[in-house]
Amino acid sequence: MYTTLISTEQLKALHASGAPLMVFDCSFDLMNPPAGEEAYREGHIAGAVYASLDDALSDKGVFDADGTHHPHADAASGGRHPLPSREKFAMWLSSVGFANDMQAVVYDRNNSTYCGRLWWMLKWCGHDAVAVLDGGWKAWQESGGDVSSGEETSRFQSNFELNAPLRKLVSADEVMRNIGEPGQTLVDARAGARFRGEVEPLDPVAGHIPGALNRPGAENIGPDGHFKSAQQLRAEFDKVLAGRDAATVVHHCGSGVSAVPNIIAMELAGFPPTALFAGSWSEWVSDRSRPVATGESGN
Repeated sequence: MYTTLISTEQLKALHASGAPLMVFDCSFDLMNPPAGEEAYREGHIAGAVYASLDDALSDKGVFDADGTHHPHADAASGGRHPLPSREKFAMWLSSVGFANDMQAVVYDRNNSTYCGRLWWMLKWCGHDAVAVLDGGWKAWQESGGDVSSGEETSRFQSNFELNAPLRKLVSADEVMRNIGEPGQTLVDARAGARFRGEVEPLDPVAGHIPGALNRPGAENIGPDGHFKSAQQLRAEFDKVLAGRDAATVVHHCGSGVSAVPNIIAMELAGFPPTALFAGSWSEWVSDRSRPVATGESGN
């Protein structure tokens, strides 16, 4: 069972073994949402299912005439990409034929930014056998792995059953109650300029949650497109945390997606599983009474 990363050669061996397996392509582009599925149709790992951030991995909710988004009442978080309820997500998994005895492998074309969301959601639904393909689509192509185009259609309905969550979800109210408390260490995965409040291309308010530390998610990936070594990740997170208890970490970003590579990286580095504030900055600033800080980490 693979629970964090899987290499291209390990995935090929898994394919060859005939073990129960489903591969998910989570490629996406925030600025051009249809582009991910278009890229999938042009070429993907043979047999892979497409999992759209907007459709499969978020609660679509409803939109006002002015474009304001309102998640369904049973959504598990707020923000620009609200988590669907565990029950709705289980229904989607069943609709594509994913079953509890399967190993899941997730990948994208975006340095694991989007496939990490599906990795986390499966853990949240109690399914531990899910791994990120290290190096993603580029590594698979370079390894000479089998590819297909178009849409994969030969699937049957399954009955995926929820189990106790294996990862912790934190609400905006919980974050608010614990600001400044030693039992909460906020780690923001957005790029430095957005964290400091110098620019904000997506949300109506710039800045960060007071007291948060900044660790851009992109820093987990090396120049070769693979996750950095466990030793390097450990040293880098030790520096970010500066003596704070890793067990108190709550990760977030703009909408709860790009924070997950930080969660994965910490686990690769040997830290225990950490929590996710899935609504993240976009949910935080939806209530203008919540405090906002600018400048460097910890302010």
